Amino acid sequence: MRKVLFLDRDGTINIDYGYVYKIEDFILVDGILELAKAAKQKGYDIIVITNQSGIERGYYSESDFKKLTEHMRELFEQNGTPLLDVFYCPSLSGNDRKPNPGMFLKAKEKYQIDMENSFSVGDKMSDIEAAYKAGVGHNYLLSSATGENTIRKITDLIAFLK
Repeated sequence: MRKVLFLDRDGTINIDYGYVYKIEDFILVDGILELAKAAKQKGYDIIVITNQSGIERGYYSESDFKKLTEHMRELFEQNGTPLLDVFYCPSLSGNDRKPNPGMFLKAKEKYQIDMENSFSVGDKMSDIEAAYKAGVGHNYLLSSATGENTIRKITDLIAFLK
């Protein structure tokens, strides 16, 4: 069974300006690629779990989301930390929308994940709640603040990876 570092997208991977869907607005949170590299070096695969209600709200299309996701995948690939998968929920309700555990459970089933020894990182309590309900053993809440505080928190998190 594999260990996974589950990452939320907006506010964890990229700075959350609210419904980010354009490549030019996609700015990585300082330290996130370093966290991915440390996780990969310790044998973790990386999966993104993200609510994307902007699709159902009509703020952007699923095509816009997929284009930005490809850009994000390329950034991680260039870092030597390819993403195993990206699970997203475009709707405003349902078992997949965090704080429900649906996306985590789908990932577990698809990839035979050792949830107890996996990590999740998010910037909202709904991220943590969904991971906890799915049985993820190590769950970390990051501040959505940018800059030095976020770097320090991500750096601290790297030390917890086993």
